[in-house]
Amino acid sequence: MRENNGAGAIVLVVEDFEDNRFMMRRLLEMSGYQVVEAVNGRQAVEKAASERPDIILMDLSLPMLDGLAATRQIRQQDGHSQVPIVAVSAHDSADFHAEALAAGCNEYVTKPIDFDQLVQLVSRLIK
Repeated sequence: MRENNGAGAIVLVVEDFEDNRFMMRRLLEMSGYQVVEAVNGRQAVEKAASERPDIILMDLSLPMLDGLAATRQIRQQDGHSQVPIVAVSAHDSADFHAEALAAGCNEYVTKPIDFDQLVQLVSRLIK
């Protein structure tokens, strides 16, 4: 069993694949985080505004509005300029990293996700 260190912080998980969302949600909840989910970029922008998450895990390849566009829109919302946003992508090229950082992401995680590293990253970014 993982240590409960999330202290109830809210994590917005933006991921269109149900299996990936399920795994991230279970892991984060076991670590003490509250998890809110979005399945596309448009929903991510709406949930960021309504749920006020402490951190956002943003898949970059999303329907309706991609993760980069969603990140840019979230960064323009009141109170969201400093919320950590972690890009999550299967693409591991320097161009994708640079584009994600330019859009406003703080960190970049490559799929398949190392869940232990992900929990450590979330913990570090919300402190």
